[in-house]
Amino acid sequence: MSNPLTALAEAGVSIWLDDLNRARLTTGSLAELVAHSHVTGVTTNPTIFAKAISDGRAYDDQLRDLASRGVGVDEALRALTTFDVRWACDVLGPTYDDSDGVDGRVSIEVDPRQAHHSDATVAEARALWWAVDRPNLFIKIPAARQGLPAIADCLAEGISINVTLIFSLDRYDAVMAAFLEGMERAHQAGHDLTRIGSVASFFVSRVDTEVDARLDKIGTPAADALRGKAAIANARLAYERYEQVFSTPRWQALHTAGAHPQRPLWASTSTKDPRYPDTRYVVELIAAGIVNTMPEATLRAVADHGHIPAYSIHDTYAEAHHVIDALHRVGINYDDVVQQLEDDGIRTFEASWDHLRERLNETLPASSGTTSSSRK
Repeated sequence: MSNPLTALAEAGVSIWLDDLNRARLTTGSLAELVAHSHVTGVTTNPTIFAKAISDGRAYDDQLRDLASRGVGVDEALRALTTFDVRWACDVLGPTYDDSDGVDGRVSIEVDPRQAHHSDATVAEARALWWAVDRPNLFIKIPAARQGLPAIADCLAEGISINVTLIFSLDRYDAVMAAFLEGMERAHQAGHDLTRIGSVASFFVSRVDTEVDARLDKIGTPAADALRGKAAIANARLAYERYEQVFSTPRWQALHTAGAHPQRPLWASTSTKDPRYPDTRYVVELIAAGIVNTMPEATLRAVADHGHIPAYSIHDTYAEAHHVIDALHRVGINYDDVVQQLEDDGIRTFEASWDHLRERLNETLPASSGTTSSSRK
């Protein structure tokens, strides 16, 4: 399972696993991927945890303890998820140390219902940072416009941040600006910048899913010729903007003070359309200094038959701009697409969160032998 993954790591890509559950920890599956498959980080989200806690019996013992203590649903939800994330942080602790704090990171997301409320997001980020209590933690904050101040505020306090659900190039600019502001404030406050990390999670395959559906409705040959091109072009243009921002004097001053750059992270890298190669959102987005977080199926596909070039982003910017312009000419409204994707992403995570709360509301009383009405 090592050769293409070795080549990917040697090209400067950090390979992270987009999945976490209790069984991965108890069986040593995560440790095995770290040891033998170049996995150097883990990302989670409400949908991942909803599936993990709803499936199987791995959480039964902890649920019984929580029920016996009379713990409410929200506290139980955080106890379950922070337990897994803390354990994963410990598994990846040596990676964190060996990489000087760049890799070895594990992400946990704030309540997605707070995505449009900056103060509430900061408060929960502080609570999660305290609850997990590991230096290699990332707090995930959605890149909704109203939540952007929370990114800068958390970084200014020394909290490491994974900014998630980025689709728009303009929103990505705002995310990088929030990062720079937060790190400048952290430096002014006397924090050790070498210990504060951040990634900007730019979602990939969902862009093709949305754009391809709109192209199919247009139904012209020109529209059909653009199927499957939007997501990769969008991500490549994001990397172009990353290179521009992280070559400025403003960034260089922070770098001199010890700061690490906010790395682009490619998320949503599994292929949704079976007509496309199952490794395309990995092999076509290679550049030094980026993160690609993959579900295990994509990781194994890359390991099995991924063809890894030295890079696949540089020298593609003109072509990527051409794709975005061509989409506009056939009738695709880019701003509408990316806003729709952001709204849908937040709604999906909110729905997963609500499903998980409902599941726990049923399970906690059953575990303690009380009625559900006594727990609400």
